Amino acid sequence: MQILNTPNLNELRKQIQKLQKADKSEKIAILSQDDDFNRKALEIKGPSLFIINESLQIKDYMKQRASGLNEVLAKLAKSRNIQIAIEIDKIIAKDSKEKARALARLIQNIMLCKKAGTKLSFISENKELDKKDLQALFLSLGATTKQAQEALKEGF
Repeated sequence: MQILNTPNLNELRKQIQKLQKADKSEKIAILSQDDDFNRKALEIKGPSLFIINESLQIKDYMKQRASGLNEVLAKLAKSRNIQIAIEIDKIIAKDSKEKARALARLIQNIMLCKKAGTKLSFISENKELDKKDLQALFLSLGATTKQAQEALKEGF
């Protein structure tokens, strides 16, 4: 899997085209940036995974958390058959106050994906994480049983 992390849309398009020419079977993942970039990046043909960037320091809005995902993006990801991925390692590594904010954003993203029917998955480089613990976390944050099972099946 190739993860693309560039804030420039033209450069992102060129990288996707180059990767598609080289190997059509390889999964392409995009790391989220700001809202405008996310919308335009999801409209590009080719990526199969959209990773919510947990390292961005974006201030929350008054009525909604700045989680890198909104209802329009969730519906767009569903129509393009793009999975939304969550970097669970980066959430675990945060201090308690930042972890609470990240979990609140994750709750919002789960709700949006449940409403739109978009698939979710976890990304983790830590092989010691127990899948049942992650499934329990996912269920306690508001996911359906089917969403939790699919997230663990698609993730890692």
